[in-house]
Amino acid sequence: MAEYIPLELPDNPRLVENITHFARALRRAGLPIGPGRVIEAIRAVEAAGFTSKHDFYWTLHACFVNRPEQRTVFSQIFRLYWRDPRYMEHMMAMMLPAIRGVQEERPAKAAEKRAAEALLGDANKDMPQEQQGEDKEEEDVKLEIDASFTISAEERLKTLDFELMSTAEVAEAKRMIARLKLPVDPLKSRRTQATLSGSKIDWRRTMAAAMRKGGEVQNLALKAPRERWPNLVVLCDISGSMSQYSRMVLHFLHAVANEKGAGWAKVHAFTFGTRLTNITRHLRQRDVDAALAAAGAEAQDWQGGTRIGTCLHMFNRDWSRRVMAQGAVVLLITDGLDRDSGHDLEREIERLHLSARRLVWINPLLRWDGFAPKAKGIKAMLPHVDSFRAGHSIQSLEDLGKAISKADDMGEKARLMALL
Repeated sequence: MAEYIPLELPDNPRLVENITHFARALRRAGLPIGPGRVIEAIRAVEAAGFTSKHDFYWTLHACFVNRPEQRTVFSQIFRLYWRDPRYMEHMMAMMLPAIRGVQEERPAKAAEKRAAEALLGDANKDMPQEQQGEDKEEEDVKLEIDASFTISAEERLKTLDFELMSTAEVAEAKRMIARLKLPVDPLKSRRTQATLSGSKIDWRRTMAAAMRKGGEVQNLALKAPRERWPNLVVLCDISGSMSQYSRMVLHFLHAVANEKGAGWAKVHAFTFGTRLTNITRHLRQRDVDAALAAAGAEAQDWQGGTRIGTCLHMFNRDWSRRVMAQGAVVLLITDGLDRDSGHDLEREIERLHLSARRLVWINPLLRWDGFAPKAKGIKAMLPHVDSFRAGHSIQSLEDLGKAISKADDMGEKARLMALL
């Protein structure tokens, strides 16, 4: 739950206009707010009064926030808009650090960059044309000087943490993710098929052909193992700490599920937080926005708690035999921070590992250089996965696509096992 931020209320009596502009900033940041909800908010503030900071915050929160993932954005924009001058200066510096030459005092937290963009994105429109021209010349000069030491915007976006992206960067990242692929090599089946250059003799076909020619064997019929494609099973954590990463991974998964000739026999997707939800049928929709909207409506535990052991137990009990046949590859996307004590997490992850041909754990916490397996859940899960990889950026998803078919790929597992 978002925390109330104790700020001084503005002295400006133009309250209706301020609430309207605040609602516009929320809408620019991605919240679905129309004129009707703005009118409801004004009436609610009129009814609740404007004397209590605590009541004012939660009155607007009740009017504008209707999904758990919107709480962080609302909280940050509220803090920016309703007068925290030092915070506003930090966000203005964060918006244009390379052009203005201002260094960030601290890294941006979740949703801060999107909140700053929503409030400051149109700031240059209010500048006089002459001033804009002067700033543009300065920017052009600086960009020309530093061009040899910078990377392209696309390359920078590939390595940027999903949690630190602005609204525009998230939109561009989704377009880039839609072009990613997750290739896989086919498996050799025990079933065989007729071929002209096989390594085994098909005695049944050979003798049948000989009987049609009086029992004389003229040619040896050959056969070779058939090739088949494995299933892809994805278990995606949608708890509060994983919300932004999960959304980007689901965009990637939608692209894989709808790619023609991708190689996977079937793609099965499950989300989990406090319960397990099967969203496979929703990802079959061609439109990614409609697919993820349906998946979000199906999964009611977005940004909730984390019960990894219980959810893995539900999967092993109810779904494992249905979707894990014939050597499925399993992607487990979670930070491993389990708060569940109802089921033995180590036993459930071991059972999942034994059922899969390969179990790949994708953990956004690997973005930290000093990451170590200290959490109890991570210690229990790490020995029972085949590969341990990061999943916090577009580049990490690209690397996953290159490594998914390598039987010897362990990612960071070997290094981290030495720290246990």
